[in-house]
Formats: sequence, structure tokens, C-alpha cells
Amino acid sequence: MKILVNGAWRDTGAADLDSALKELGYGDSVVATAVNGEFVSAASRPAARLADGDRLEILAPMQGG
Repeated sequence: MKILVNGAWRDTGAADLDSALKELGYGDSVVATAVNGEFVSAASRPAARLADGDRLEILAPMQGG
């Protein structure tokens, strides 16, 4: 299926958000995620099912001052 990841279309075989993050190389990285504009907590990612055409946003924390 195709999902939109941070504005770029990607093919994925992942059925859930947790699997998609691993497939995309985020593994155990600390990131914030949203599917179709709705925040998904880290604990909820394995249960967050993905469908063709979903929009996934992945944000990493930034450091600075």
C-alpha cells in the first residue's frame, strides 16, 4: 500500500504504525507521530492500523536554544 510520510509517498507492507516506523528506519527512536492529523502516542502505535492513502507525520525532537 502507499502512505504519505512527511509529504512523500512511500510503499509499505506494514499494517500498523509501529511496524511502519521500524520499516522506515526509526526503530526505537524517540519521535512524535500523527496519522491523518491525529496524534498517536508511543504506547498506541502497535494498535494504530494503517490504510492505503493514510498521511503519516513523524517529528523528531530538536535541541537548541
